[in-house]
Amino acid sequence: MSRIESRPTRLRSLADLHPDGIVGATIEGEITFINDHAARLLGTTVEVATRARIDAVLRLQDQDGRNWWQVNRPDQSLSTRTGIPEQSWLNTDGEEVLTTARLVRDEPLSPVVGIAIGIRSGRGRARLDRERSDLVATVAHELRSPLTGVKGFVQALLNRWDKLNDDQRKLMLETVNADADRLVRLIAELLDVARIDTGRLPLYPRGSDAAALVQRVVNSVGAGTSRAIELSAPDGLPEIFADPDKFTQVVTNLVENAVRHGQGIVRVTLSELPTDSAFAGVRIWVDDEGDGIPKEMRNRIFTKFWKHGASGGSGLGMYIVGGLTRAHGGFVVVTDAPTIGARVEVDWPSEDLRPG
Repeated sequence: MSRIESRPTRLRSLADLHPDGIVGATIEGEITFINDHAARLLGTTVEVATRARIDAVLRLQDQDGRNWWQVNRPDQSLSTRTGIPEQSWLNTDGEEVLTTARLVRDEPLSPVVGIAIGIRSGRGRARLDRERSDLVATVAHELRSPLTGVKGFVQALLNRWDKLNDDQRKLMLETVNADADRLVRLIAELLDVARIDTGRLPLYPRGSDAAALVQRVVNSVGAGTSRAIELSAPDGLPEIFADPDKFTQVVTNLVENAVRHGQGIVRVTLSELPTDSAFAGVRIWVDDEGDGIPKEMRNRIFTKFWKHGASGGSGLGMYIVGGLTRAHGGFVVVTDAPTIGARVEVDWPSEDLRPG
């Protein structure tokens, strides 16, 4: 086989490996190229399609029964039109496929001479739509609970103000205040999740004292629980490179998670990273004395809305822990505590190791 003959073969092999379907045609409707994936999505084969016209192969219809060519009419396009944006269609099997197209001209503003069409399965978008629906349902559920409490107590105060004594009013207002705090925190968590997902998380890192920041967290969380929280931090720890607010948020989520889902004493330990670590910095351990977390479930902890057990929470805390830690160039893992329970281990760098 000559080098000239082998080149189309190599190009077809590459096109058949492409994850999307590709169809090329002249404006008169003659198919000039089709890869294997496009043929499968269109319910045909490459051999059959290359001997047919575009209207016989591109049998895609919308909900009104119109076909792709009738709707888009590339042969009647304006001289400034360069392409056709993504559209949803049904193939002959009734499955959703998504198409985009590029109009081919010999030179700008000249008549269209050909068209290149990209085709891909709509299953990915359907899965994304389901995930979005699940997200909306979960968020609605999390927001409804505190809002219901706020609405109920406010309504009771308005209707029965004269019949309630001061202690009853105070208790109701404290409950409303707590539910409002829960709403504010949930909204803040959702904003953090959106920023982590889009890579637009604002960070203002600087050299920080990890022991001092962790001590504040332990004091704050400890003031709101009867559970014992112990902190062990040796002198002489290196500074960490962190946004203090985000680092505090990470440690707070870890400690509150251990209090909420674990049992016994919560132990927070800091140490300098070993010399054979990937970078210099500080390691933070948070141990509880609960039932621990099975190995097969540990990776799921860092996914959105993951919950374990009957304890409350939005299911976003550990996802935010993972996202904020990675955003600073560190990493986090879940293991077993030395005796009983679970351990979350965070390695935090002393220098700027932020991705990108």
